[in-house]
Amino acid sequence: MAELTVAGVEPKPTIPNENDSRESWYRKTPADFVFAAKVPQVVTHTNLLLNCEAEFDEFIGRMSLLKEKLGPLLFQFPHFSQYEFKGPGPLFSRLRVFLKRATEAYKCRFAVEIRNRTWVDTRLTDVLGEHKVALALTDHSFMPRPWEYKQKFDPITADFTYVRWLGDRKGIEELTRTWDKIIVDRRDDLMKWAEVFRQFSDRIQVYTYANNHYAGNGPEIISLFWKLLAESGRTGG
Repeated sequence: MAELTVAGVEPKPTIPNENDSRESWYRKTPADFVFAAKVPQVVTHTNLLLNCEAEFDEFIGRMSLLKEKLGPLLFQFPHFSQYEFKGPGPLFSRLRVFLKRATEAYKCRFAVEIRNRTWVDTRLTDVLGEHKVALALTDHSFMPRPWEYKQKFDPITADFTYVRWLGDRKGIEELTRTWDKIIVDRRDDLMKWAEVFRQFSDRIQVYTYANNHYAGNGPEIISLFWKLLAESGRTGG
């Protein structure tokens, strides 16, 4: 059984101030702590993978100071309108070139998150699989979840996968701005995620991250998921 890794959601240890040096982050966290980070928006949003190699290299240089505590680095792209890309082809072509350089130059784990719902299919997984880059599996208000993909394909494109539970930010902020407890019942969704996990957690490592906006409190959701996963395993559900 591969390790199921959950990082970045526990309330302790306290994450050092973001202005501290990466060396300080390394020193102030436990030996088994894993950092995950997003690739800067100058790469994913502003330059859209063009003419931003210097900024990307600087980012990798800083993050590499975390040594063995460095986890996956996420390329989180925004939702693109037809004025930016008429379809996924041009972006995926850029992505293929950029990822080739990134994976050949650096021994890092990378993941890619797309926010155009019809672009998550074999065209994307083919590009990611070429370079052993993970497809980010998300639970987001306007994106399909793995069991909702219209096209059936293997979402595992690397030796790990990257899961993000994000929820409906606008909807939950109409209910609360205090993130101290679960206020949205996500049990049914989490049971479906448990089934997804069982399909591949015996062959790869899973990094899972829960946003407070998913249900009201990220750490509590992770604890609930662990409980439901264990219960469903015992009952065979």
